[in-house]
Amino acid sequence: QLRESGGGLVQTGGSLRLTCVASGRTDGNHVMGWFRQSPGKEREFVADIGRSSNSAAYLYSVKGRFTISRDNAKNTVYLQMNSLKPEDTAVYYCAARPGSAVSWTEADSWGQGTQVIVST
Repeated sequence: QLRESGGGLVQTGGSLRLTCVASGRTDGNHVMGWFRQSPGKEREFVADIGRSSNSAAYLYSVKGRFTISRDNAKNTVYLQMNSLKPEDTAVYYCAARPGSAVSWTEADSWGQGTQVIVST
C-alpha cells in the first residue's frame, strides 16, 4: 500500500513537498515513482528513483524544479517541488514497481493521490 500526503494550494513560484509512505510488500527493493493527472489529460510520469537512490529520472518540464528522494529505512519517498507553475496543477500519485520490472506498466502499487493546485 502507498499513501501520499503533502498536497495543497500554493501560489505560482511556491513550493510543496509530497510524501509517500509505503507499507506491506513495497520496500526498498522497489523502484518508486511519482505520476500526475490533470482533468481531461492522461496520467503522466513525473519522476522516479532507483532502489539505492543512485539514479533518478524526471519529466523534462520539471527538471531543475522537482527533486525525488527516498528514505528506505522509513519506506518513504518524497517529491520536493519548487518554482511551481499553474501547469503543475494535478493529482499526484505515488507508484511502486519491482526492481526487476523494466517499465511502469509493471507497477504493482498505486496510491490514492494527493491534489496539488497552483494558483496564478
